[in-house]
Amino acid sequence: MKKTSLSSALMIAVVGAVALVGCKKKEEAAPAPPPAASAPAPMVESAPAAPVLSVTAVTVGNAAAADMSVAPVAVLAAKDKIIVSVKTSGTASNVPVAAKLTYQDGQVAGEQNATLNATDTGTTNIEFANSKPWPAGKYTADVTVDGKAAGMPQQFEVK
Repeated sequence: MKKTSLSSALMIAVVGAVALVGCKKKEEAAPAPPPAASAPAPMVESAPAAPVLSVTAVTVGNAAAADMSVAPVAVLAAKDKIIVSVKTSGTASNVPVAAKLTYQDGQVAGEQNATLNATDTGTTNIEFANSKPWPAGKYTADVTVDGKAAGMPQQFEVK
């Protein structure tokens, strides 16, 4: 009969332990317990959010008053200056405003850009002048503020 040395017995034990560890199933992590109900957070006063800029009116006319308001005109003369007036409410800093005039056949008759800076309410007028008389027909004025359509497209006519 053969005697097993101590080192051989240790070697067999180590190999067996490694084999058991390698075959052991990984246990899934226990799900986190649901958050405990806590008392509501104390109210912290914060600075009021700046009011969002909104367009309150878009008007097409041919003359601006001292306060920049424009009386709506549905029919303009061929030699009139066309003013697209954009009234806003709220706060804005360097916000782009654009107006586009489109003739009845779909051709763009003019495009102008302005920059809006407001702290409450304000009016931004965009003027269109033509060295030649405006062609007679129906037009639409479309306004965008910060790249988004603003207000309803305004229809007018040149006679």
